[in-house]
Amino acid sequence: MTDVFFYTTPLDEQARPLIEALTFEYQSRYGNYWGEPGSAEMSRYPAELFAPPHGNFVLLLRDGVAIAGGAFKRYDERTAEFKRVWTHVDLRRQGLARKVLAELEAQAARQGYSRIYLTTGFRQPEAAGLYLSTGYTALFDVTKDPETYGSLPFEKDIAPLAVAVEPLVTGEGPPAGDRLVALSAVRAARQAAPDQGQAGRKAG
Repeated sequence: MTDVFFYTTPLDEQARPLIEALTFEYQSRYGNYWGEPGSAEMSRYPAELFAPPHGNFVLLLRDGVAIAGGAFKRYDERTAEFKRVWTHVDLRRQGLARKVLAELEAQAARQGYSRIYLTTGFRQPEAAGLYLSTGYTALFDVTKDPETYGSLPFEKDIAPLAVAVEPLVTGEGPPAGDRLVALSAVRAARQAAPDQGQAGRKAG
């Protein structure tokens, strides 16, 4: 049993388990609470936002099958926004989400970011608990009913990590072993769906 991180695009066929599972989770937890299907979140952002130099998309593969993953896009000049953090439903409580967060943080630092911002929904207490337990600061009053806020924002300072890791040259993406694969996949994604997605507002 071998687990490896693989940098690619949301349009990669290997990303299908992540996309389908998150779509089902958003829909089953939120329904039409936001005035639209919960699954609409998964088509809100074009694949290009999760591509170098400003973003990235990673899968954790076990024997070639996606078991966890996540992504980030640019939020502002120093801040990466994490999205699509996911673990296979049958493999939760095994530390996989923590591994994905650590990998994303290191990659964001390599791409020049010093702060992480993310949101999760009020019906995802497991995610909120994960972020609080891994050093993220809640940007809301945790003593209040989370439904008061709907979307729950968090942040984390990764400036020390940004100093510790080797930065990438502008325009570079993931570690060298995966970079050519990722860039080729991103080019294919742009050709396949140039107009996919739109600006949005809620959970990751």
